[in-house]
Amino acid sequence: MENYSAALARKLHSWGLNNLAATLLESGGPLPYLGAQALYMVAPLLGPLTPENDAMALARILEDPGSTRDLIKSLSEASQH
Repeated sequence: MENYSAALARKLHSWGLNNLAATLLESGGPLPYLGAQALYMVAPLLGPLTPENDAMALARILEDPGSTRDLIKSLSEASQH
């Protein structure tokens, strides 16, 4: 998961979205968990747009508070580079 978190943080940073994503995750309360549930539901539909494994990996990160904190840390570190 950590490698996917770091890769996702780099991608969001390249799009200029890492600060927004970190803010939403930090202040989201149940938002990450609800986002995970939404990803589980739409993952099969995202197949043509993105590998289904990516959506599932992100859902697992968002579902686990520890993994979500690691993603926030990666997003913050990406903005410092």
